[in-house]
Amino acid sequence: MGFSRERPPFVADERTQLVGWLDLQRALVRWKLEGLAEADEHRAVLPTSPLMTPAGLVSHMRWTEHCWFNVLFLGESYEGNPQFQEEPEDADMMADGVPLAQLLDEFEAQCTESNEIVAAHSLDDVGKHPEFGSAQATLRWMLLHMVEETARHVGHLDTMRELLDSQKGYY
Repeated sequence: MGFSRERPPFVADERTQLVGWLDLQRALVRWKLEGLAEADEHRAVLPTSPLMTPAGLVSHMRWTEHCWFNVLFLGESYEGNPQFQEEPEDADMMADGVPLAQLLDEFEAQCTESNEIVAAHSLDDVGKHPEFGSAQATLRWMLLHMVEETARHVGHLDTMRELLDSQKGYY
């Protein structure tokens, strides 16, 4: 599967640009991790953040997509999404024993599902989950938030990669 590392067109409708920028950031997730040694997939580089590993971050991004588009926007159940567990804290980043390739595939499958949700709704539609105030945001707001969220974590992956094996690059 995979997403394009091409920027969206300079002139396009709002939806094309929003989804295009988000898909670009999503594509950079896999690209930042290409060729990473298996021994480094679950290695933390920050002593005070043991869950901040390449694998943990990809797991987190997968569940964040699910949170915003499936749970908050569509109003689906949050059961099964570890972000909503009270204990253990940061359960969505706990990916020990799960190969990075599997986590990347799960992330991309969730992103594809998110794109299907976006395609089926107006950017002015608001979320439906009755238990969370964030569900009151429009789909447009959620897309902008996910561009910010994903891009920030791509920066984390870039830094982790340089600390793990000296690989670096813009894109």
